[in-house]
Amino acid sequence: MSRYVAVMLFIATVAACAQKPPQHFNLSGYSSAFKSGHADGCSSAGGTLERDERRFQADADYTMGWNDGHSACGK
Repeated sequence: MSRYVAVMLFIATVAACAQKPPQHFNLSGYSSAFKSGHADGCSSAGGTLERDERRFQADADYTMGWNDGHSACGK
């Protein structure tokens, strides 16, 4: 029984280390378009593309926010 407990604790420890903690960014002072782009870019860093293509092409603040979020959360 103790071997089972040790294996389960090891698996739980490895799984906990593999998860990245949530990231928090101080975005006060940035436009709402930048914040929206940052959130989408950060979500996209996980592998699933989240991007409003129309806004990405037309709104420089959204684009800068997306690029910044994608870069910051991809680390």
